[in-house]
Amino acid sequence: MTIHHSPLPDVVIPDATITDHVLREAARVPDRPALIDGPTGRTYTYAQFAGAVKAFAGGLQAKGLGPGDTIALMSPNIPEFAIIFHGAAVAGVTVSTINPTYTAEEVAFQLKDSTSSMLITIALFAETAAAAAKDAGVEEIYIIGDAPEGMTPFTALMGAPIEQVPVSIDEQIVVLPYSSGTTGFPKGVMLSHRNLVANLVQCEDALEVEDGEVVLAVLPFFHIYGMQVLMNFFLSKGSTIVTVPRFDLEQSLGLIQEHKITRLFAVPPIVLALAKHPLVDNYDLSSLKQVFSGAAPLGAELAQEASQRIACEVVQGYGMTEMSPVSHVTRMGGFKPGTCGVTVANTECRIVDIENGDDQDVGGVGELWVRGPQVMKGYLNNPEATAITIDEDGWLHTGDVGFIDEDGHLTIVDRVKELIKFKGFQVAPAELEALLLTHPAVADAAVIGVPDDEAGERPRAFIVVKPGQDVSPADITAFTAEHVATYKVVHDVVFIEEIPKSASGKILRRMLRDQ
Repeated sequence: MTIHHSPLPDVVIPDATITDHVLREAARVPDRPALIDGPTGRTYTYAQFAGAVKAFAGGLQAKGLGPGDTIALMSPNIPEFAIIFHGAAVAGVTVSTINPTYTAEEVAFQLKDSTSSMLITIALFAETAAAAAKDAGVEEIYIIGDAPEGMTPFTALMGAPIEQVPVSIDEQIVVLPYSSGTTGFPKGVMLSHRNLVANLVQCEDALEVEDGEVVLAVLPFFHIYGMQVLMNFFLSKGSTIVTVPRFDLEQSLGLIQEHKITRLFAVPPIVLALAKHPLVDNYDLSSLKQVFSGAAPLGAELAQEASQRIACEVVQGYGMTEMSPVSHVTRMGGFKPGTCGVTVANTECRIVDIENGDDQDVGGVGELWVRGPQVMKGYLNNPEATAITIDEDGWLHTGDVGFIDEDGHLTIVDRVKELIKFKGFQVAPAELEALLLTHPAVADAAVIGVPDDEAGERPRAFIVVKPGQDVSPADITAFTAEHVATYKVVHDVVFIEEIPKSASGKILRRMLRDQ
């Protein structure tokens, strides 16, 4: 067995809950802004943030909620997201974070699968929330901000402040983000206090955050990347986080200039805009010292072009929801174009040949396997999927193919898994195929990812039409748009006589890609 160890020294993982770790600087900088709502300027200082977290925890406890209970949070990036996340953690309640762009069907699935007892959202999504909650049998909906008539404001959940409820940091599940993993339908990823705290500490050396930094949060907090690398990590360093509910280039550039943002965490389409959009020249971005890209591969040429234009490092890392999420990170000043950086502390890797299972040495290509304290507890109520992803020796099989070079840097070159990455969001072919097969004119369907300059990948559907039926590509697009979030909608449709399959009935996606 060939194990690639981190070049970084091991770190001590504290025996702390995620909120104790995140609030560790609050007493030192009580009057410093912790969270600023970018569009409005609404601000929580560290003292106000810590107080709100404990008050929300007390409100949950007063409602009889505690360890064993789950609530759902469907919200864009606003300061209250962090209050709800950490208030629940203090009360021992698990939070299931939901993508706000989901349809009511998708929200209902997650509410039911996570057994959430309440849903917290904003007025913009109240209609979707109500439909989903009715379907899932969830009776309580709370609204952050101004609540529509007949709905309860989130502030009604505030109660007398409490301290951390006793929990097992190894066993208590803090958060249930949903991931399609290496294949299949979305599954609840069980992440404990230990998982989350470990990964924050593992990233400290590489990110080298200085006191007083200001970070722009355009990446969604409901996604593990925004949740951990942005929200939790920078709060744990006493930094100031400026939130925006969605990415708008002009607004983001203005906020970087206004707040003298030092770090921007991005996905490749944002880096593309920084490299090429004419608006960039109208703003002073000199405060930026690093742009960090993740969630999808960033091309070496694009990274260098953006870096030269805005005069700061543009680097990338690697991770997945199941790893809390970071396994590889680029250290300040240590970027090698095209690579994802080095293995984080306390983490081991193997590169395993996908044909014969042999371990690969430096430079050898194979599937990346990872083992470390950041690896999830497993998938909620899904031991079969857990066993496929994490073997009995604790190695998480990522489904990504790559190699580790002589400097210890990881390069991802291909994917074993079928998952499509559209602008960093996961699109599971199996989910779209199951939906397409419910269309009355569709006899069979297969979905693959095809390269796209802006999105990284986009879904392409191959459709076999039932005899005597008439359906157009636009019909298929409209049908998917009724049932799934916008980033999953199929705009690329190919009609085909037969879906190629193996003798066992498995779709031969490589043959479709070759076409």
